Amino acid sequence: MRVASMKVWMKKVLSIALSVSLLLSVNSPNVYAAAAVEDTSGIDPLLKKPYLQLLELAPTLQFTSPQFNQVRDRLKNEEKAKKDQLKSREENFEKQIKAAQDHLKQLNAKEAVETEEVKTQRQAIHCQIQNYQDELAKTKIERQTAVPVEYENYNAKLDLIEKWPAAKQEIAQMIASNQAHTRKWGDAQDIGFRTIEDKQEDDIKAGQEAVQQLKQFGMLPKEIEDPVITEYVNRIAQNIARNSDLKVPLHLTVLNSKEVNAFALPGGYLFVNRGLLEETQTEAQLAGVLAHEISHDVARHGHRLMKRATIASIVYQAAQVAALIFTGGAAGIGTYYALTYGFQGLGLVLSLQLLGVSRDYELEADLLGVQYLWKAGYNPEGFIQFFDIMASKEGYVEKTSFFRTHPAFYDRILTSYREISFLPKQEQSVENTSEFRSIKTHLKDIAESLDAQDKDAPTLYKREKGCEETNPEKAKRPFELSEGTALAPAAI
Repeated sequence: MRVASMKVWMKKVLSIALSVSLLLSVNSPNVYAAAAVEDTSGIDPLLKKPYLQLLELAPTLQFTSPQFNQVRDRLKNEEKAKKDQLKSREENFEKQIKAAQDHLKQLNAKEAVETEEVKTQRQAIHCQIQNYQDELAKTKIERQTAVPVEYENYNAKLDLIEKWPAAKQEIAQMIASNQAHTRKWGDAQDIGFRTIEDKQEDDIKAGQEAVQQLKQFGMLPKEIEDPVITEYVNRIAQNIARNSDLKVPLHLTVLNSKEVNAFALPGGYLFVNRGLLEETQTEAQLAGVLAHEISHDVARHGHRLMKRATIASIVYQAAQVAALIFTGGAAGIGTYYALTYGFQGLGLVLSLQLLGVSRDYELEADLLGVQYLWKAGYNPEGFIQFFDIMASKEGYVEKTSFFRTHPAFYDRILTSYREISFLPKQEQSVENTSEFRSIKTHLKDIAESLDAQDKDAPTLYKREKGCEETNPEKAKRPFELSEGTALAPAAI
């Protein structure tokens, strides 16, 4: 009896528990499902918008922390998937190179006499190895730098959407309480009469030596000697220098490089690549990049870097270039030769980390650059506008070059726009000029002759003559060693 009554009692308990569970599932939200299925569709299209648009939109948007976190997790997974795919491609190219090298060994072992036929076969294999090495190097750079840059950019925009509203309120409170002048270098009205860093003149000799060494070892692209271009760019740069805290003469050189960048060496030596002139869309954007680079010399970042690292072993040991190149310099030159002359075969892929460059230097140059742009009468948003252009640019070569030396992080956009918010409003600012548009037209007119000069530039890496520059996957397979013995490598 006791057993029977116990069974009845257990059935009643289970029945009640089941009923309560069903009621809870109907009347209560499913917490676990909600956490797993956050709607982030409103955030995704925002990551494609320019920074300046997001700065205006962010205070009007309402998203939750779980939504932001879910997007971050998805971006992390997407980045990993892209890197894994590129890594697999690298491994395939490495197998192809190994297979072609094995075929060379077969050729050398089989053919004792170097006949014309053997020479032709050998060159065909050389060309294929060279093409595969090119593709391998580009794929490595894409995986190691371009993909991280792409997702750093997305995450920076995500941070901006989430954090800018609070930062904007803080700025408004500082202005309202008359505390704006307490910020770092908050004396923008005294530009030219203040000292950012003492003894700039001590850097002149180091800069001269760096330029001489770079030229001596063929590590600089050729200069553009067109007076129309050089006079215009020099005039823009000198105007910014006059409206800055630079205490040394500014020496400007325009280089015939399609790489989208500019870099400064210590002591007032500024180099501007042709690619930067071609890519900027307004004079304010060009002036923004020049102001940023001049700021590096004002703050003596080269001198400070010399105390931290040397790059002779990284760039070219025999050159003894020492640690005189910062920010765009070494990375720009390295990328130029790596992607133009096949130097990537030696593994010359430079990064800010290898050079010991602090991103604090970039934040300082951003802040000062915005001030100098404002002081010179330009729209101080010009530099941020150019970030947007490069962030949306397709093609890893150009994008990697610029963002390797000017990474698009949230802190940098915040620093720049924060400073713009503090600066007195301009009654009138320069956005673009007819002369800038004329220079762009002139560059297009002489592009063919500049390209021809670029092809004849000296190279640190000798390439096989007579090879077609082509995708190795579509290239013709090497000739046969002899009847029945093919040299076709395995398919990728």
